[in-house]
Amino acid sequence: MTHYTEISSPWGPLLLTAEGATLTGLYYPGGRHAPAPADDWRRSPGLPVFTAVERQLGEYAAGRRREFGVPLALRGTPFQRAVWDAIRTVPYGDTTTYRALAERAGDGRAVRAVGAATGRNPISIIVPCHRVVGAGGALTGYAGGLERKRALLALEASCLLHSAGAAAAFL
Repeated sequence: MTHYTEISSPWGPLLLTAEGATLTGLYYPGGRHAPAPADDWRRSPGLPVFTAVERQLGEYAAGRRREFGVPLALRGTPFQRAVWDAIRTVPYGDTTTYRALAERAGDGRAVRAVGAATGRNPISIIVPCHRVVGAGGALTGYAGGLERKRALLALEASCLLHSAGAAAAFL
């Protein structure tokens, strides 16, 4: 059974999906590849996993969280899951390129396939595909739109800068 809810966030409305206690989707409604609730889905706004995601997204937006702690079920092809797993290793505040992900997957020529898999990431923000950029750091493609991608990258950069400044004050 697919459960769902919609929540508000600093980046606009988000659609969350889950099966039981496991998050299966975090989408920007109307974004590329975002599903619409189906007739057999159940609206479940109080589901504990949804409450945890909403709380953790708030902490992330406030600069108090860099990693998420909710169980995930990433559904896709083995190649897509490998790309999403690689994306999850990109550190907070850092970026990587589609080419670097392709090389990590063992085929530096698979840049377009990596881009397609990244675009189909079912759990935005938590699987931080906003940290994947084009060659030379160019901001390319994001299912939620480039403005949201810029905002997420700016948030992380700002939090890192703030924490580095705070650490320097103690030295």
